[in-house]
Amino acid sequence: MSYIVLDLEWNQAMSSNASIFNYLPIRLSGEIIQIGAVKLDENYCPAEEYHSDVKPIYFRRMHYKVKKLTGIDKERLNHSDTFPVVFERFRQWCGEDPVFITWGNDDRRVMEQNIIVHDLDWDWIADWINLQLIYNVQTHGDRNQKSLATAMEHFAIEQTRVAHDALGDAYNTALVCSRLDLERGLDEYDDATRQLVVPLPDSHRPDSGEALEHSSFSGYSARSEAFADEQVCRLCCPDCGGELVPARWVNQGDRRYMNLYSCEEHGKFLVRLKFRKGEDESWSVNRILYRGDEELEKQYRERSTQSRRRSRSRRRSKVNK
Repeated sequence: MSYIVLDLEWNQAMSSNASIFNYLPIRLSGEIIQIGAVKLDENYCPAEEYHSDVKPIYFRRMHYKVKKLTGIDKERLNHSDTFPVVFERFRQWCGEDPVFITWGNDDRRVMEQNIIVHDLDWDWIADWINLQLIYNVQTHGDRNQKSLATAMEHFAIEQTRVAHDALGDAYNTALVCSRLDLERGLDEYDDATRQLVVPLPDSHRPDSGEALEHSSFSGYSARSEAFADEQVCRLCCPDCGGELVPARWVNQGDRRYMNLYSCEEHGKFLVRLKFRKGEDESWSVNRILYRGDEELEKQYRERSTQSRRRSRSRRRSKVNK
């Protein structure tokens, strides 16, 4: 196991109505353009570093706010590799069983979205620590989010790296790690999460189309066994806790399935399953839950219609034979 402090920079669409959203599997809130990371040594101090720019393929035009904040322009990124290539190099650098430490939760959300969009493996990137929680517990003990700059000022850490640069921010976050009792913070992390993370009010719940959770299940002898497992297919509404009512599973091909679940009070939720077969011939499945919106419901209806047409066509072919 290794502890890796991670920071990302990402570009965003020029408009929330960008046509690119019409064919992506999720609503991509940011396309990663820079990855910076620092491994912690046995004393939880900064050690080995990783940095790479990433060439965007969806949001190719740099948003003016991102360009101004990071200083990164399109010309610079054109000389970089795309996310799948950089992601694989980063995975090799991280090694086995990494635990990622970030300042806040945004980096995790964006990383997961980019992994999903590019259909990459997220099984190894499941363990995350929000350092803000440990900092709050060991300093002020309140629920207010603190900026990285505030933590650096608190510990009198001099700004020696460029801010709003992925490696620079990862390095500064690693310095904050070295000032905290990180070993105790990691041991108490689950308690800190329960103490400091409170449910969001309705006005701050995740937007429609945003991933609410992803889970992994394994050890099935066949895909049908996974579909029969209530852990996989029985879901509760993330808002009220009531059981969600499923429609029908639609085969999208490439071992992918989708279903539209509903809550009488809180609306629709889209569920996607992605199956993988291991070297031991057993099956595993990854599940992602999204808050439904008009676009996701449209995707489901279109896929469902296509699936029914294929089924009718196969039945007619059998009859004609």
